[in-house]
Amino acid sequence: MQIQGSIALVTGANRGIGRAYVQALLDRGAAKVYAAARDAGSIAFNDPRIVPLALDVSDAAQIAAAAKAAPDVTLLINNAGVIFGGELLRDDVVDAARREIEVNYLAPLALTQAFAPALKAARGGLVNVLSMLAKVAARGAVTYSASKAAGLMLNTALRAELAPHGVAVVAVLPVQVDTDMGRGLPEPRLTPEEVVSETLDALENGADEVYPGVLTRNALAGFTADPKGFQAALLGGGNH
Repeated sequence: MQIQGSIALVTGANRGIGRAYVQALLDRGAAKVYAAARDAGSIAFNDPRIVPLALDVSDAAQIAAAAKAAPDVTLLINNAGVIFGGELLRDDVVDAARREIEVNYLAPLALTQAFAPALKAARGGLVNVLSMLAKVAARGAVTYSASKAAGLMLNTALRAELAPHGVAVVAVLPVQVDTDMGRGLPEPRLTPEEVVSETLDALENGADEVYPGVLTRNALAGFTADPKGFQAALLGGGNH
């Protein structure tokens, strides 16, 4: 699909990758961008095409309200996510995993369900921001990996479900990104702008998956060459 003239909704739009998506969409000529965050007052863009939207992606009522407030969306970018690092069998792991599943898997499903009629009508696009950790688990982030793996499976099924309606579905699977959420992860890191630029290029060029940046593509090559060895290194060698 073309970004020029599109009407996008971006979740988690107040910082990091989400904020970079909003700016790039504006730069590429989007007609309107619904910039969604839990606190709409945290959306700071000086552009009349921006529509701040209060949205807690884990709140069903707020999702329904967003779909009602933004019936003209042609591109949905499921970007909001959470990670709770720590050892796998720590005391609070079940609560942390439940929250990761809620935000990283169930929320994109609920949002896509809510906006599917609009996307189908527009023959538009859907972007799910995932992680390389959807393919491989890392020590200290195993439950996060599981939630993103669920998201990747969902993305695959949504692509098949929406393809007959002309909706492009793209999965984005970066390694560590230089954001607030990625603070403390190893360097070097991708910039949000790298992730976003390659995502929008892929969307316009009809690609199904994006592994943005040299860092990600090197990680993918290592995983592809020796999946077991790559996995063992991540589980035995600390956080990724």
